Amino acid sequence: MNKNLTITNELVEDIPVLLAQMERMGIQPTLDEYFPTHGNWRGISLGWTSAIWLTHILSQGDHRLNQVEDWAEKRLETLEGCIGQAVRALDFSDDRLESIVLALSDDQRWREFEAALNQHLLRVYDLNPERVRLDSTSASGYWRVTEEGLFQLGHSKNHRPDLPQVKVMLSALDPLGMPVATQVLSGERADNPLYIPAIAQVREGVKQEGLLYVGDCKMAAIGTRAFTQAGGDFYLCPLPAVQLPNTELESYLNPVWSGEQPLTSIYRQKQDGKPEQIAEGYERTESLSAVVDGKTIDWIERRLVIRSLQQAKMAEAGLQTRMKNAQAALEVLNERKPGRTHFRDVELLRQAAEVIVKKHRLEGLLNLNYEEQIKERWLQRYGERPAGIRVEREVRLHIEVDQEAVNKARRRFGWRVYVTNQPGEQLSLTQAVLAYRDEYLIERGFGRLKGKPLSLTPM
Repeated sequence: MNKNLTITNELVEDIPVLLAQMERMGIQPTLDEYFPTHGNWRGISLGWTSAIWLTHILSQGDHRLNQVEDWAEKRLETLEGCIGQAVRALDFSDDRLESIVLALSDDQRWREFEAALNQHLLRVYDLNPERVRLDSTSASGYWRVTEEGLFQLGHSKNHRPDLPQVKVMLSALDPLGMPVATQVLSGERADNPLYIPAIAQVREGVKQEGLLYVGDCKMAAIGTRAFTQAGGDFYLCPLPAVQLPNTELESYLNPVWSGEQPLTSIYRQKQDGKPEQIAEGYERTESLSAVVDGKTIDWIERRLVIRSLQQAKMAEAGLQTRMKNAQAALEVLNERKPGRTHFRDVELLRQAAEVIVKKHRLEGLLNLNYEEQIKERWLQRYGERPAGIRVEREVRLHIEVDQEAVNKARRRFGWRVYVTNQPGEQLSLTQAVLAYRDEYLIERGFGRLKGKPLSLTPM
C-alpha cells in the first residue's frame, strides 16, 4: 500500500538556542507567575508566548507585532519541539500580542517580576555582585506630546530640543553588563533625581547590601550619597563644578603644587604585561551629615584627588589648537581686504574680538589691546561736495598671550575629585580609578562615553 509522504521544510536558525537560554533564565515561569491570564485564554501561556515573541525579536531584529504570526506559522514544528507543547500561529496574532503588552504595562507587577527574575539569575549563574553602574540616556523621535505621555520636551543630550524625548535609567551589574533595573521615564525630567529610585529598585531586586554604585557627576547630589550611605551601600562618582568650584579645587591642589602633598602613582597593566602609569593623586577625608527619611546620617567621605595623565595631555593639545585658531581669527580682524569688515570703531572691534575669544574658551588667557589712529585729510572741492577736512579713524588689535594665566590653567589640566564612602582597605586609590571607568574611557581621561543618542521613529 502506497502512502503519500509530506515533507515540511523549516528554518530552524537560532530559535533552539534562544529558547533554551530563556528557559535557563526562567523567563517563562516567572512571567506566568506574576502576570496571570484570564480564564478565557486559549493556547500556550502568556509566558511561552512572550518567550517566543522575544525569540522572534532577537532572531529577526524586528519588533513589529504584525510580523510574528507569519514567522511562527513557518516554524511551528520547530517551536513545538523546543517547548514540548502544541503551538498555533494564532497564538501570535496582533490582538494576542497587544494583550500581552497591556499586561506587562502594569508597573507594580513588572517590578515584582523584575526582582524575582534578578534573584533567579543570580542563583542560576552563581553571581556575587559587588558593583552596579548607573546611567541614563534619552531617546527622541517625531512623536506627539500629550500631557500624560512619556514623550515630553526637555533638555536634549543629542541637541534636538525641538523633538520630544523619553528617558531611560539603566542599572547594570559590573563587569557583566547585565541589567538589573530599567526605568522608562518622561523626557522632561532632570537626571539627578533618577538615581535614588534606581538604587532602591536594585536593592529590591538583588537583596544584598554593601554594593558599590558607580555613576557620573549627576549621581553626586548630597541626597543621593546620603541615601546610599543610609542603606549600607557604597558610592563612587566625580564631584561636579557646582559642588566643587575652582576656588575649592585649588585649595585641594595648592599642597600638590607647593610640593607639600606627595602623590601616589596609579598604574594599570598593558596587554604586553608591562605596567603603565595612567594617573596620580592623593586622598583626603571630609565629615558629612544629611537627613534621610527624618533621620540624621553622619559619615566620613573619602575625596580622591586624581590627575589623569591622558586627559592632561589631551587638554594641553586642545589648548594649543584653540590658541592657534583664535589668534589666526583675531588677526583677520586687522586685515584690510575686499569682503572683510573694516573696523573704524574700537567698541565694534572689541565686541568682535570677544566673540572669538569666547568661542575658543580662552577668556582670561589673552591680553587684547586696541590702538586707534586718527588722521585728518584735506579734501578739495569736487562737484557739489565742498572742500574741507575729513577725519579718518583706523583701529587695530594687538594680541598678547598672558603666559602666567596660561601656566595656571595648565596646572589644573587632568585634575578631578571623586568621592566615595567605601573604606580604603576595600577600595584603594588605584582600584577606585580603575573601577570608575573601563579601559576605553581611561584612555580618554575618565571622560564620559559619548555614544550616539538613541533615536526612535514612530512606525
